[in-house]
Amino acid sequence: MKNMSLQKKSFLCAIFCVVFYFAFFAASCAKSPDKETIRLYVRACDAYAQKHFAEVIDLLHKQNNFPPALILRAKAEYFFDKPEKAEKSCRRAIKLRPSLLEANLYLARILREKGDFKGAETLLVFLLADNPQDIRALRLSAELASDKGKYDEAAIFLDRAAEFSAESAMVLLDRARLRWTAGKSEEALEDLNRAKAMLPWDTPLLRSISNLEKTIKGVM
Repeated sequence: MKNMSLQKKSFLCAIFCVVFYFAFFAASCAKSPDKETIRLYVRACDAYAQKHFAEVIDLLHKQNNFPPALILRAKAEYFFDKPEKAEKSCRRAIKLRPSLLEANLYLARILREKGDFKGAETLLVFLLADNPQDIRALRLSAELASDKGKYDEAAIFLDRAAEFSAESAMVLLDRARLRWTAGKSEEALEDLNRAKAMLPWDTPLLRSISNLEKTIKGVM
């Protein structure tokens, strides 16, 4: 059953990759890649979902003109402890498409880890200017501020991240409702527990979460 679940997740990831590919090129003027590039990218997405990072790197090692493949390769290289190669892949992706959020985010992480605080800070300022609600960028900004001993500044970044985390809690609440409707009570309760844990303080959203939780438990 566990293997079947993993296969299902890998299949869904591959489908998502294909959808992402079409959305990416529908919104850009970039030249569409050939079928072989798409095939390799989908295979790499499947391997990445299973944490087979070496396989991802091997599949995409020749991909230097397709930004989604470059980002995926960079992430695999990062988690496979190859930061220099990951940095190179990120920079290549950013050169092709400067606004790529994930490429800039991972590059900022790499720069911070190698001690280039100024370079990381410059990237994070750029990221937050266009994506002020991105929790990952806010957390990384807080970590960078802490590295520099600016704890008050770090607290401000974390306060903002905590505030925006309520949006993520709403996503879990919506999914819990769908799962409850589909008869998946246990999974719905899991989502509700996670949603409550994500709330930074007592908000009106907590009442909605608690009411749905009581309803589900009452029926169970």
